[in-house]
Amino acid sequence: MGKRLRSGFTTGACSAAAAKAAALALVTGTPPETIEIGFPDGSRKSFIVHSCTINEPSATASIIKDAGDDPDVTNKAEICATVELGHHENPESPAVNFLNIQLFRGKGVGIVTKPGLAIGVGEPAINPVPRQMIFEAVGEVTDQELSVTISVVDGELLAEKTLNKRLGILGGLSILGTTGIVRPISADAWTATISASMDVAKEAGLREIVISTGRTSEKGAQHLLQLPEEAYAEMGDYLFFALNAAREKGFTTIHYAGMWAKVMKAALQIPQTHVKNGALEVAQGAELLESLGAVPPLIDLLRKSNTAREMLTHIEATGQTDLITKVCLKAKDYAQSVAGTRVYIYLIDHQTKVITHV
Repeated sequence: MGKRLRSGFTTGACSAAAAKAAALALVTGTPPETIEIGFPDGSRKSFIVHSCTINEPSATASIIKDAGDDPDVTNKAEICATVELGHHENPESPAVNFLNIQLFRGKGVGIVTKPGLAIGVGEPAINPVPRQMIFEAVGEVTDQELSVTISVVDGELLAEKTLNKRLGILGGLSILGTTGIVRPISADAWTATISASMDVAKEAGLREIVISTGRTSEKGAQHLLQLPEEAYAEMGDYLFFALNAAREKGFTTIHYAGMWAKVMKAALQIPQTHVKNGALEVAQGAELLESLGAVPPLIDLLRKSNTAREMLTHIEATGQTDLITKVCLKAKDYAQSVAGTRVYIYLIDHQTKVITHV
């Protein structure tokens, strides 16, 4: 049996914990070593305070994000909060106000510049649930008027590894989370990103969307398509979800870019294309290709293949490349049946070259 993966905390939860720690230090004059906050589900959890300094009339505390076993670019990031007595103006960061608390973005936290997200243009990229967690955490300490500034050490550099720029979030990271908890390799994180990308495309007035299985596939599609960056949405392995989301959001044309194994899975009508959720059996792939017209000696080579990539090598070596187009057409039929609209398939190789498109 495999090891059970460990959950962690979102940047939103870490921000709330840092804000409460700073507020408590400011009010009591004593920096806390640990801090406990409430979560949206009613539970309470404790955090180790990484650093906390008092410099009246303000205090700053930080939490090191522990994302558990999730491969998150913000894992081990230092999330900071500075709490000051009273309200003030910050021309570089409009405040978000809640009762007696002002919330600002600091260095390493982005600002929203495009419509279509859960927060408005010009506001700090701190999502609704994290905002509420911050307000409630600080409110547990005092009802005095306070200004809270959230920042992330090296947040601008970390943001370069995310889709923030495409989504119109500039200057740093987004402070995210809907539950406060990071689930390892979370489907929720993927589907939320797909939906957000499509919402930005829709708000930009686009009727076409490009869904890709990853950055390599996306670059391949960009060689052919003259579409703005907002039109591109990485979907990972969530093909069925992405097709349904595109339909629900009213896109009239869908461009699907993927590599051979993913496109073959679409042709086989496997809705979730990650290997652990829909492993491509060699026999299954060989059967599909035989039904599409593969002839000896290719059939035997296909059955003896270890991977989908090896299958493609044998197809090309035996000159039966019409099978590649036929597989893409099968994938197209499946995608169109799910999306209920026009879908184009782009088969991409590992060097971002378009092998074929239908």
